[in-house]
Amino acid sequence: METHGRNLMGHAYKDPITSFIEFQQFSVEHPQVYWSLILKELSIIFHEGPKLIIDASDRRKNAVTWLPGSRLNIAECCLSPMDSLGKVDDGVAIIWRNEGEDGDPVKHMTLSELRSQVMRVANALDAMFYKGDAIAIDMPMTTTSVVVYLAIVLAGYVVVSIADSFATKEIASRLRISNAKGIFTQDFIIRGGKKYPLYRRVREAGSCKAIVIPAVGKDVDLQLEEGDISWSNFIQHADHLPRPDQYSPVHMPINATVNILFSSGTTGEPKAIPWTQLSPIRCAADSWAHIDTKVGDIACWPTNLGWVMGPIMLFSCFLSGATLALYNGSPLGHGFGKFVQDAGVTMLGTVPSLVKSWKSSKCMTGFEWSSIKVFGSTGESSNIDDDLWLSSQAYFRPIIECCGGTELASSYVQGSVLQPQALGAFSTPSMSTGFVILDDNGNPYPDDQPCVGEVGLFPVYMGASDRLINADHDKVYFDGMPTYKGMRLRRHGDIVQRTVGCYYVVQGRADDTMNLGGIKVSAVEIERACNSSDDSVLETAAVSIKHFSGGPEHLAVVVVPKEGSVPDPDQLKAIFSRAIQKNLNPLFKVSFVKVIEEFPRTASNKILRRVLRDQMRQEHYARSKL
Repeated sequence: METHGRNLMGHAYKDPITSFIEFQQFSVEHPQVYWSLILKELSIIFHEGPKLIIDASDRRKNAVTWLPGSRLNIAECCLSPMDSLGKVDDGVAIIWRNEGEDGDPVKHMTLSELRSQVMRVANALDAMFYKGDAIAIDMPMTTTSVVVYLAIVLAGYVVVSIADSFATKEIASRLRISNAKGIFTQDFIIRGGKKYPLYRRVREAGSCKAIVIPAVGKDVDLQLEEGDISWSNFIQHADHLPRPDQYSPVHMPINATVNILFSSGTTGEPKAIPWTQLSPIRCAADSWAHIDTKVGDIACWPTNLGWVMGPIMLFSCFLSGATLALYNGSPLGHGFGKFVQDAGVTMLGTVPSLVKSWKSSKCMTGFEWSSIKVFGSTGESSNIDDDLWLSSQAYFRPIIECCGGTELASSYVQGSVLQPQALGAFSTPSMSTGFVILDDNGNPYPDDQPCVGEVGLFPVYMGASDRLINADHDKVYFDGMPTYKGMRLRRHGDIVQRTVGCYYVVQGRADDTMNLGGIKVSAVEIERACNSSDDSVLETAAVSIKHFSGGPEHLAVVVVPKEGSVPDPDQLKAIFSRAIQKNLNPLFKVSFVKVIEEFPRTASNKILRRVLRDQMRQEHYARSKL
């Protein structure tokens, strides 16, 4: 990265910038320069080049216009070789293994093989759909789902991302909101040798045509309903063509929608977030700049195309020339760890709950992960002890924390391989991103001052959403936000702490902040103190509860114990109180402890504190009536 970084900065200036912080600030103040350089460092091929990098002439809008006048197909960019990057046709584009095949060599697909498969699927799509149709994908992230994703975009359709863990009702709402005309799915999902029905859930969810891919073998293992079609019959739509593996990409304006993703939808209808062709460029740019993703790297992040990390990984690899590593199975066991070893993964992405499971089960013991250069972590707040354990599995390689959102197509705050990293913390705003931390009155703290408050993002944010399909974008992200230096700040909803030394710690969502005795504190802060206070505790969730008749907030801590442990709630209450009084505030105390087997979570594995809060409120009320 040092040579790459020096070349980039040396290309921009006669006198190279020696400080990453200075360079980051320059990228915020001069986005035209930064993004013109990025476009040269990634495999971005314009059919019609942009008139300029950024157009800020329309002052009525909260955002600017990026790359006006340009046309391209971002899937074509992913599939095309680029000699200047070392991205070649016979280079490995995807490496993968199926669960249960631990003794077999990993499988490979070259860039030319990937392109051939994508073009064949694109030809088959044209026989069934009309240009611009929305087509859903609801299946695990496999080589086939990646091929289908790229084919949909290459052929001028729109991907609708649906996670394969969703129940029928959630699938139905996403098909309805997106007006999907078809859906790619699997007959079953196979995990741990067990078959879980997927096609049946999809079929119950809606009436659009389903293309059903077999989880194992060449043919689907069930009877399809009328109107649906098997994968083998679908592919035959291209076979009558003279050159079924050749296809002319559909070139579209830069702001054309290529993917509809959804917020997790924990309250009410999920927000439908359209990604334009700018969003993939932002994905790849942040991965390149912060994690040094490039040709020769093998990147693995257990995820799904229904969640933001799926498309982020796809574009980060293929636009930079790195290899995408996919494990078709559960990442919770021995098989995944062996795949990471055998595939020679250089960048391993995680979520904290996954790391906690690995550490607790000891399932990753004995593997040689020496190829790993860097870890990534996102999705929720990290535990420092768990991060230290993870880093130790690969000779204490750095962990790059990432925090952003589906509507940003990226992270607004990250780590960087060019900076010293602190476990569980972020070292910098992401490249070209500006933000301030606001006090309770909406006033920004000075940039060099340690503080805690809600983050406000600068609105000039390349790749971020500028509309929602089923909600008012300005109302969701801008209404009520303060103005800073003439800019209406963009809402994100995170509570962020800036520490001495200018590291950042995300302390949870603004709506997870509680008021204890007149003092504001985040749930994450309390959970960190409680998690390390007793050996019987696997994880905790802190919520505040009020009596139905009003009064002050009381602190309740919900506990999931380690396997085999049966902790006493009253003892934990005393232990937790001492821990938070020592580490946070001597006036805080725990009023109620509840031990449960597992937390309610969203499909993206985030704790549903709202559900826990309601449950604890009911129990507290019942106890108060005794």
